[in-house]
Amino acid sequence: MSTTDAPLSSPYGTLPPASPVATRKPLSLPRLAELHARGEKITMLTAYDATFAAMADAAGVECLLVGDSLGMVCQGLPSTVGVSLDTLCYHTESVARGLRRVQGTAWIIGDLPFGSYQSSREQALESAVALLQAGAHMVKLEGGGWTTETVRFMVERGIPVCSHLGLTPQTVHALGGYRVQGRGDSAALLKEQALALEAAGASMLVLEMVPAALAGELTRALTRCATIGIGAGPDTAGQVLVMHDMLGINLGKNPKFVRNFMDGAGSVQAALQAYVRAVKDGSFPDPALHAW
Repeated sequence: MSTTDAPLSSPYGTLPPASPVATRKPLSLPRLAELHARGEKITMLTAYDATFAAMADAAGVECLLVGDSLGMVCQGLPSTVGVSLDTLCYHTESVARGLRRVQGTAWIIGDLPFGSYQSSREQALESAVALLQAGAHMVKLEGGGWTTETVRFMVERGIPVCSHLGLTPQTVHALGGYRVQGRGDSAALLKEQALALEAAGASMLVLEMVPAALAGELTRALTRCATIGIGAGPDTAGQVLVMHDMLGINLGKNPKFVRNFMDGAGSVQAALQAYVRAVKDGSFPDPALHAW
């Protein structure tokens, strides 16, 4: 057994060996760009603690999003709006420590929570610095239009940025609920915003609950920025899910586009590996479940 295939030691016991799809080399922006350029799907899951972060990394998940979804998943809040920057930093530190203990390779993305970047570019920079010092490699912020200059400001100062368009949970009240975005006339605006964010330097773009055809069009139109879909069909450059959703252990009803990967899996680790395989081979997501 090679060192690559050997079980990983952790303070929580021995984790299973890495999935064959895992590269076991530290992820970086250039390496993610290489995956995107050759058309290999990028895998992403949320993670909020050391143990699940280490398990996802061992399964070959390339990107771990310390998302403000932790407000609903971990804190029992009704939405993401109540999550603080201090809370995001705490969970980012936990994820980073988990990866360090097992010599993990995943790319960590920290969410900028509601109220931590809206006031000014300087506020956004200060919040981003806090997340990077906690262990994130990249920060994510929601919205287009006014966020474009904020993205440019941070990228010019050496901070990798993931943008987020479509359904933006931090502004769910303004959107009128958890509804599909980008239908009809709004599709042109969403495309305009996506192109502007790429021009500003965003390296990734989460597309949440937008029509699959539009997500595919945006993926082809963006030359450097990798699209990561959630409820956006199969044609994005990668996929992300809330880990608790794909393990079937959330507190509510799963969105229809989520697959419960614990079905038929003998363990959590097997479910995580099945998710990676399904994203890589294109069998997830199912286009029939994304007919917005």
